[in-house]
Amino acid sequence: MTDTTSITEETYAERARLAALLATLCPQQWAQQTLCSGWRVREVVAHMTAPFHTAPLRMLAGILRAGLSYDRYAARAARADTARMDDERLLQIVQQNLRTPWPRSAGGAVGGLSHDVIHGLDITEPLGLERVPAARVARVLGLTSPRSLAYFGVDLSGCRLVATDADAAIGTGANVPLPAHEILLVVTGRHTLAEAREREGI
Repeated sequence: MTDTTSITEETYAERARLAALLATLCPQQWAQQTLCSGWRVREVVAHMTAPFHTAPLRMLAGILRAGLSYDRYAARAARADTARMDDERLLQIVQQNLRTPWPRSAGGAVGGLSHDVIHGLDITEPLGLERVPAARVARVLGLTSPRSLAYFGVDLSGCRLVATDADAAIGTGANVPLPAHEILLVVTGRHTLAEAREREGI
């Protein structure tokens, strides 16, 4: 398989894995707060599936109304979508798009894998559900760029985060051993490095 093809297949596998987990959730779990501040599981799922239920022109108009801030638009859209769609409908959208390609405008194959893995952790970590396989997380870490670190406001000066359960490392400096998923949560601003080290007893 080509690299793009293998990345796409990883995305589809993760989407199917998450769909199976979502299908087991009760209403209280759909209402659980996630690692995305202010978003419940249902808002995260609405956001993850946005390209599958929102027309491109509607999305563009929403971004314009949000003053060209995608983050502001995404927060508004997730809340609006969960107001008009119940949890069952959101799950159906996931299930109906298990092998739908991620749009090029949203980062293509690379963007799709990163999006599904990161937001999947946003859901599974607070709920204590089975997390994404470490090797898949490592694939996302391997796609991480200085630009993405800057986007999340992460400074790894003097530290090299080394996965203890996969072949992945990010940064330069003194080695800091952490599970791959903890590294991803740090570099996406979900946890601080100090919080991750404390969680791992380092």
